[in-house]
Amino acid sequence: MALAQAWSVALFGMDGRMVEIEADIGKGASKMVIVGLPDAALNEAKDRVHAAVRNSNEDWPKQQITVGLSPAAVRKGGSSYDLALACVILAAAKAVPPDLLRTTVMIGELALDGRIRDVRGILPCLLAARRAGVKRAVVPATTLSEGALVSGMDVLGARDLKNVLDWLRGNDDALEMPGPTEPIRAQRFPDLADVVGQPEARWALEVAAAGGHHLLLVGPPGTGKTMLARRLPALLPPLTHEQSLEVTAVHSVAGLLKPEAPLITTPPFFAPHHSTSVPALVGGGVGLAKPGGISSAHCGVVFLDEACEFAPDRLESLRTAMEEGEIRLARRDGVVRYPARFQLVLATNPCPCAPPRETECSCPPNTRRRYFAKLSGPFLDRVDLRVRMRPLTAMSTADGTEPEKTEHVRARVWRARERARQRWAEHGWTTNAEVPGPSLWREFALPRKVTALLDRGLHSGALTGRGADRCLRVAWTLADLAEIDRPDADHVAAALEFRDRRAA
Repeated sequence: MALAQAWSVALFGMDGRMVEIEADIGKGASKMVIVGLPDAALNEAKDRVHAAVRNSNEDWPKQQITVGLSPAAVRKGGSSYDLALACVILAAAKAVPPDLLRTTVMIGELALDGRIRDVRGILPCLLAARRAGVKRAVVPATTLSEGALVSGMDVLGARDLKNVLDWLRGNDDALEMPGPTEPIRAQRFPDLADVVGQPEARWALEVAAAGGHHLLLVGPPGTGKTMLARRLPALLPPLTHEQSLEVTAVHSVAGLLKPEAPLITTPPFFAPHHSTSVPALVGGGVGLAKPGGISSAHCGVVFLDEACEFAPDRLESLRTAMEEGEIRLARRDGVVRYPARFQLVLATNPCPCAPPRETECSCPPNTRRRYFAKLSGPFLDRVDLRVRMRPLTAMSTADGTEPEKTEHVRARVWRARERARQRWAEHGWTTNAEVPGPSLWREFALPRKVTALLDRGLHSGALTGRGADRCLRVAWTLADLAEIDRPDADHVAAALEFRDRRAA
């Protein structure tokens, strides 16, 4: 019986699923049939694989070829199955030994001349294969550095189909091994010392960095809103190994990875233009949704400059991710989940005309209200820190001291983050912003005299339950920066002050 088996991986968002590929060569006219819910791109693999095999100086079987993809009820798509299809067909035709195919995952798209092109999602595919117990994989040579990030697997790189066939025939040197790991170059960020004045906004940025809180900066043009936001990633600690793999996997699925730097170790930064679409922000596409910008900024910073110029539906689409740290997208072929735990920084002018000084504003009161009302109440309720920035009055401080550098602020931020990490470690949280409200009111409840201000705000309706939770999170961050064990009434008052300030 002319039957052979190989393995590949189907990718559904960030989740990979092992796919068994079987090839049967039987009697009948020379044709190839693929069964198991292939999409159009996978159906077109018949012609790509045929040409690649022929141009690799191999004989194409003259009988009917039936290829089955299991599980049969799961839709498969894309061109990443090409390499496995070519190898399993030649194994069924007795042109290559089938032994290695049974224990190896093969991923790659074939060019008509037999070259192997890279595909998206190599990292999450190999992570799924490792969970399934597979110990060996063959991937495109251009993605070998990405595949080598998966420990516990032998990952080999191939440049063309002929190399893979030689390897299957026993030539161990036909495929490439991962090279030595190059040291990761530290990313350079602009320094916080470049920002002149604005002590209140600088302090808010430090608090945001220490606790992972969302931040709103409101002020006229030229006050340093954008400069401050772009310096936030430099204050954040490097990603842990688990975070690096998760962020790298998202970038791999999105096709954003660079071969020379496959592992992302620093918090990403995403700053879309205000004309961007909802799918570009949160993800979208036909069939299965692709990740959007907020997922590419997972464990990093999303910066919306000129926030009030964004259409309301763009801003409202972020609300679920701001609360839950992930985004779920339903499309024709199913629901996919992408991580999206980011820090949001908003910068906006107080009105459309935005003069350098408020006394020169020509906007009627209704216009100012309508402009700022684009940031809805439910949306703003999820923003922990709100700061009003004033125009600069001098290019240097009165006493001549230099603005504090990033390295000094970063040291305080990292100490505060470490205190929070140790406190929440047994619960699985790493920052104060991740702590759910019920835990703040129960296991880590503060004395009533400390939270009296919050009780009054809730009683008067000036504060929502979510707002009270977020005030408590900020209070814990202020206590961490002060290097004390628990917040006191002053910390709660300061946290409430960050929310009570009128932005316009």
